[in-house]
Amino acid sequence: MSDCDTQKAIFLKQGKGRSYDMGRIKADFKADGQETANQYSISEWWMEPNTKGIGAHSHDDGNEIFYVLEGTMSFLIGEDWQEAEKGSFIYVPAGIQHDFENRSREKAGVLNIFAPGAFEENMPKIVEWFKENPPQDAV
Repeated sequence: MSDCDTQKAIFLKQGKGRSYDMGRIKADFKADGQETANQYSISEWWMEPNTKGIGAHSHDDGNEIFYVLEGTMSFLIGEDWQEAEKGSFIYVPAGIQHDFENRSREKAGVLNIFAPGAFEENMPKIVEWFKENPPQDAV
């Protein structure tokens, strides 16, 4: 039996999933490694207005895709910041420095796909980091 034979369909209504509260940032995981045979994880990340992200970082173990669902997010890709309004698509290969923040006056959200999966395993450490380092103002 292959991994595809053991996977189950997922149906979640808006706002549903496994939520992680980081103060002015919230992540809702829709599917993760366990549900996708470790092929990818899918989550929504929502930021209150004028909120910095975690800071510039890279992942050696996965590629990331971002799709702006609402508002405008600012993305650092490599050394350059770019404004990404609703409908923007961003692909960040493994090893590339990146960050995102909401510099606007409106709440903003992105859909994130991390491949390969199992990114959610990092969330307890990320939540704890934000407890000790609450999100700062972006501007």
